[in-house]
Amino acid sequence: MQEQDIKRGHYKNIDGSGLEDLAKEIFGVCGKDGNTLVIEFGALQPFKVWVKDKSTLCIETIMQSDVDEATAIDTRKRYNTFMERATGFTAKQRSKRLQKKAKEGSM
Repeated sequence: MQEQDIKRGHYKNIDGSGLEDLAKEIFGVCGKDGNTLVIEFGALQPFKVWVKDKSTLCIETIMQSDVDEATAIDTRKRYNTFMERATGFTAKQRSKRLQKKAKEGSM
């Protein structure tokens, strides 16, 4: 499981059914298991996401390596779009935040 920070003030965009609506918009289909959204799309088999609190988004995912290149590219693009719109941070910003946490030992 991985925890991603949610940008300050961005939680209102994914509160209530906002996260589920976002997942349906980007991936087209989305299942639910309690508070957890379960998405199976392209190379993401499965992709589970839930809100831990107003500042943390939790993610569990398994990327399939045996998909064609076009599927892998489309999956990565949609994943990054979803994560950017869900957290308010770009892929580069998310990466830097995770690296900082790893160096501080708070992961």
